[in-house]
Amino acid sequence: MPEPAVDWRSKGFWLPEGRLDLPADLFGGQFTWPLLVLRREAAEANIATMAAYCRRHGWEFSPHAKTTMAPGLLARQLAAGAWGMTVATANQALVLRRLGVPRVLIANEVLDPTTLRWLARETAAGWEVYFQVDSVEGVRAAAGAGPVRVLIELGHEHGRTGIRSAAAVEEVARMIAAAPEVQLAGLTAYEGQLRTEAEVDGFLDQVVAAFERLRAAGLLPERPVLSAGGSAWFDRVVERVKPVDATLVLRSGASVTHDDGFYRERTPFLRVPQEGPLAAALDLWAQIISVPEPGLALAGMGKRDAPFDEGLPVPMEIRRADGTYAATTGIEVTKLNDHHTYLSIADTSLVPGDLVRFGISHPCTAFDKWRHIPVVDDDRRVVDVLATYF
Repeated sequence: MPEPAVDWRSKGFWLPEGRLDLPADLFGGQFTWPLLVLRREAAEANIATMAAYCRRHGWEFSPHAKTTMAPGLLARQLAAGAWGMTVATANQALVLRRLGVPRVLIANEVLDPTTLRWLARETAAGWEVYFQVDSVEGVRAAAGAGPVRVLIELGHEHGRTGIRSAAAVEEVARMIAAAPEVQLAGLTAYEGQLRTEAEVDGFLDQVVAAFERLRAAGLLPERPVLSAGGSAWFDRVVERVKPVDATLVLRSGASVTHDDGFYRERTPFLRVPQEGPLAAALDLWAQIISVPEPGLALAGMGKRDAPFDEGLPVPMEIRRADGTYAATTGIEVTKLNDHHTYLSIADTSLVPGDLVRFGISHPCTAFDKWRHIPVVDDDRRVVDVLATYF
């Protein structure tokens, strides 16, 4: 599939009269600000770290593609040994099917008849695709579509989706067993919204108990799937679920780029440092466009450019107009508008025209704001461009 052209329509690229020539100097005139960039070596190290972690512990890896929806990164994760890719929506599943991803897990219930019929056709054509069910309505909808594979989702109180009890999981499993064209592939869960290790461990113990209940009732296939794992507690998933005889599938998606905020503070590798680490691989460059009063500077980026749902951008480095660099000591982001970032600058001198490199918090809401993302090497030369398919 040809990539969409990088041209004057691409935010952050300055190409009024032509196409991009690679390699390119990030500060050489073919780019403007704000600009999100991916640091190649950091991303590749993260991919290798998670692949090795899963192999070491006997888990398969199906990272959540919704984080990036970038074919270039998805291909690298698959090449590193990923079992498949996870998505959140049927549209994302369609994109991955067209990209040739051989195995996809839709981490939600699918109820739309048109989508279900398409999934059944693609399953019949040989594609290995799974989706979740957490209700009798979900089973009824799936049963009317044709041959499909499903995973029952177990949830927790005050959580997101998922059946709330093992007894109800078994009830739904028996309903699936009575639907000839619906194949129960296993059980899935998501622990990422729980706040403490004790809560996570308790919920994962419930997941294991529900899985073994289905096995004892003869409702699981010979080699079932058991899937869990966000990006904040995957070490506990590996630890608590390891006795289970199944194809164990971890789904942690934010690990591919990590961050300088939410996941920097919550990565499981803080608890098991010998297993990691992960490195922040995304930078947002923005220009200081105004210093209107003492203690305040405005950068020319905002909510249309930077994630802000799980923490504000983090100032990491200043690049002066003469190409020299300075530390960001005393600089803090206080709020974002659509196209402005407010910086408290304390005693640090910033002037209009300075560039600031920001780290981001929460990569899952960073990629969707950018159609094209330059990939830079350690010398800040642009060596590739990622396209995103949101």
